[in-house]
Amino acid sequence: MAAQHSPALPMLGGRKPSYRERVADALRAALIAGELRAGEVYSAPGLAARFGVSATPVREAMLDLAKEGLVDTVPNKGFRVTAVSEKQLDEYTHIRSLIEIPTTAALAATADPAELGALRPVAREIVAAATAGDLIAYVEADLRFHLGLLALAGNDHLVDVVRDLRRRSRLYGLTALAGAGRLRASAEEHLELLDALLARDTEAAREVTTRHLGHVRGLWAAP
Repeated sequence: MAAQHSPALPMLGGRKPSYRERVADALRAALIAGELRAGEVYSAPGLAARFGVSATPVREAMLDLAKEGLVDTVPNKGFRVTAVSEKQLDEYTHIRSLIEIPTTAALAATADPAELGALRPVAREIVAAATAGDLIAYVEADLRFHLGLLALAGNDHLVDVVRDLRRRSRLYGLTALAGAGRLRASAEEHLELLDALLARDTEAAREVTTRHLGHVRGLWAAP
């Protein structure tokens, strides 16, 4: 299955985001998945045509991404995607493992089953996106799932840290996995994780989270 190259903007859960926020979320997901490559300069009109939106919200969204350090402004040309070194990616993943693995495993004992169950539709969105080879929808739904799950621990600052680390990640291997039809297996780990948490199986939840996070510098990393 080939990845889609002109994806529609994803529908986001939770509160209704502004149009600018929706565009920014789609652009971040495209950057993480490698649809927008490091070192390349992209113009707002060019991105607008690619995403099927007007140039103004794209330009505004890219300025937001520039404030986050994800792109640099290139006068009279557009925006250059910033490069992330292998060392930086390793460091981001290490920090995420220190936070996400124990926090997620602990939810097996503390999370409300109804709140866990509310994440199942998002997990199914991830599987559907993987099946369709829609990398932007995959990354966007994956972010919503994991941040929503971590939010159940009740620590907003923890969620903010993980959100920032995830936005700085690069998952260029997703394109090849989607093309080979192998992304669905990773996607289904989200459902496996929910099942472990609902079964109150802390060790199973820890194992699935560890395996899943390991893909960041494994299956999902290679270009």
